[in-house]
Amino acid sequence: MTLRDVLLGWYRRHGRDLPWRRTRDPYRVWVSEVMLQQTTVATVLPRYGRLLARFPTIRALAGARRRDVLAAWSGLGYYRRAASLHQAAKEIVRRHGGVFPADPRVKLPGVGDYTRAAVLSIAYGVPVAAVDVNVGRVLSRLKGLEGGAGRPAAVAALAQRMLPARRPGDWTQALMDLGAMVCLPSGPRCPLCPLVRRCRASRQGLLSAAAGSGRARKPRSVRLDCSLCVRDGKVLLERRGAGLLAGHWGLPEGLPRSRTAKVLATVRHRITHHDVTLTLRSGQAPGRVLGASLRWVARSELSRQLVSSLWRKALAAVYSRP
Repeated sequence: MTLRDVLLGWYRRHGRDLPWRRTRDPYRVWVSEVMLQQTTVATVLPRYGRLLARFPTIRALAGARRRDVLAAWSGLGYYRRAASLHQAAKEIVRRHGGVFPADPRVKLPGVGDYTRAAVLSIAYGVPVAAVDVNVGRVLSRLKGLEGGAGRPAAVAALAQRMLPARRPGDWTQALMDLGAMVCLPSGPRCPLCPLVRRCRASRQGLLSAAAGSGRARKPRSVRLDCSLCVRDGKVLLERRGAGLLAGHWGLPEGLPRSRTAKVLATVRHRITHHDVTLTLRSGQAPGRVLGASLRWVARSELSRQLVSSLWRKALAAVYSRP
């Protein structure tokens, strides 16, 4: 049997049953690929269906308000992905009739080479190689390409050479699953690999050299000191400037308060590569005149304004107390 037949046979028997693999709709494939960028499958699974229920088509997404798109994205982190998805949807409606373009030469906001190749190969069967970290690691090991992670051009060229003209999407997803389930970055499960007899890295002891993935990024510790200001059943929110969660509405920092301001809650939260410790204190609301970056929001409307679950967790720690 050819290598292609062996891998695709393994994929039919052992590939992961994921909701975005039950469709060839380019919009749904595109949404899944954007969600999965630097995010685990386990995190994406419960949110994928909810977002599509809210925005079932590209036109629905394009016509939505930005804040509603960000709210639907809550919990996935990297909110620039959601903003880019929204912007690209608008352009697809405006310039491509509401259909994700099948032409690999078309550029869209926030759609890089990998995402475009993944959608085209999976949804349209276009033979363009999509190389994520799993695909790169598997191919680097298979062909004994040392330093795979540090040679992206070589890995991309290898992936394109090996890509079959028929069923390129299944081939790519099979490589992804093999990398995620068997050909792990450390401690690869070689006895379970259908390609082990064809793998140069396994035969030549090059597994560590051809791992194809770098060290895990160490989370950065971030401390936030925020205020909870309440008036007439409303909570004061602030549009954040540069830095973590830039552009989002959240609980304000830097407001004047007395030295005896009470600590209401301290919560820990993980946002992408940040370990956040948020201290929430009772705050002193400013005067009646508020700048454009401050607004009063009814508690019943907070879920529509507060995108990040960091703020919801902090407020829950206060309001859920007996």
